Formats: sequence, C-alpha cells, structure tokens
Amino acid sequence: MDLSGHRILLTNDDGIHAQGIELLEKIVRRYTNDVWVVAPAEERSGASHSISMHDPIRMRQLDDRHFAIKGTPTDCALMGIYEIMPQPPTLMLSGINWGANLAEDLTYSGTAAAAMEGALLGVPSIALSQVHAFGHVHWDTAEAWIERVISGILATGFDKGTFVNVNFPPVPPGEVRGIRVAQLGQRAPGSFVPESRVDARTKPYYWIKLTYRDGSDGGAPEGTDLRAIAEGEVSVTPIQLDMTASAMKSRMERAFST
Repeated sequence: MDLSGHRILLTNDDGIHAQGIELLEKIVRRYTNDVWVVAPAEERSGASHSISMHDPIRMRQLDDRHFAIKGTPTDCALMGIYEIMPQPPTLMLSGINWGANLAEDLTYSGTAAAAMEGALLGVPSIALSQVHAFGHVHWDTAEAWIERVISGILATGFDKGTFVNVNFPPVPPGEVRGIRVAQLGQRAPGSFVPESRVDARTKPYYWIKLTYRDGSDGGAPEGTDLRAIAEGEVSVTPIQLDMTASAMKSRMERAFST
C-alpha cells in the first residue's frame, strides 16, 4: 500500500478515542506522517448524514494533528476539509467502525455518512467497518486485510460522486476466505424495532432494539455484502450518491407525457 503522496483525513462515528480509529491511524502511519484525525468528541453512531444546523460546533485541539469535534461525523468531515487541514485531504478514511455497516445500515451509518460527505466534496473516501456479533471483536482481521483492500481500491480509482464501503468479517484473520466486490444487500424489514420499558417512576420509555432478520446465516442473495460477510469474506462495495430510481423515472416520464 503506497500512501506516501497522500494527505489523509481520518474520522469515524465511534468517537476520537475509539479503538478502531486508533488502529486505523497506527496502520496509516506506517506509510505517511501526513495524517490528520478529526473525529467526534463522543460516540455518534447512527447519526447518518446529519449536520449541526441549530447547535454550535465546538472544537477541542488535542495536539497538532488530533481534533475532537462536538458534532456529527459529517460535521467532522466538513471541519477537517474546510477549517483544520491547511490543504484539502487527498484521501479520507472513515472508521474502523465497531460493528457492521452492511445493506440498509448505510442509511443510518455515521461512518458511511462521513465518507459520503467526502465524496460530495470530491475527496476520495472509504468507509471501513469490523463486523462482530457483540462478542469478541477481531480487530486483527481488519489490521491483516486493510492494506490489500485499500491498495486495490486506490488502484481502481474513484468515479465522481462515489465512495467505497468496506466490511471485514467476524472471523480470525486466517479464516478470511478472500475479498468480494459485492452489491449492497437488503435485509428483511424489521431489523430496528422499538422496545418498551418502564422507568423507576413508572414512566414508559423505549430503546430501538437491533435484531437483524437475515444475512448472518448465508441466506442473503448471492453477490451481496451480506452474503460475503456470512461466508467469511471481506466485502467491498462501491456506492454512488446519485439515488435516482432510473427505471421508475422512465415509467413516470411516460405516465406524465400522456
């Protein structure tokens, strides 16, 4: 992996002191010292592509290259690119996320959202996640495979308005079966469901319960990121920001032309 000519911005949604971003910085610094870390001061998982429009963004500088932002992952991308780095980054890496960002997770993910903001601003961006089953997290798997993954992505290049979403499987490094360039999957509805509780004052409250409906047992469609992870592969998915439903657009144009 050759990063020697890059100015790299690192961010995430787990917070600036999260294990994943510390591991990512350690890996990247093997190749370049031009690394800037601009990440949320606290965990902002599930923040999606939100920005702070009604609250001020507070910045705390930890040292010359580390900045904690009181804001969302998208805020961090904006602050890093526009305010903190003396020149724009040539590569932005978001992660390594603690947990999966597969299928419809991307619509909720702050990790993916930061990479999305990078893509909107013309910065080549990659979102990175280490899948786990709420037990042991195989950070060593991400560390063992990330260099060849990033090398392959950089060799491919980025089309305008795209970023790349990467997930490492929840198995030890030696059990990874390879890298699959995969389509974004979709789970059955119902992975996120409100669960009611009652507090000490007998007032009701709710947690959003995470219960993935499929994709963990190999039942996901062939060629998807869900299937790749279920079969112990690293999933690499190019994502485009143009969300136009082209087939529906064509039907709609015919409907309105009559």
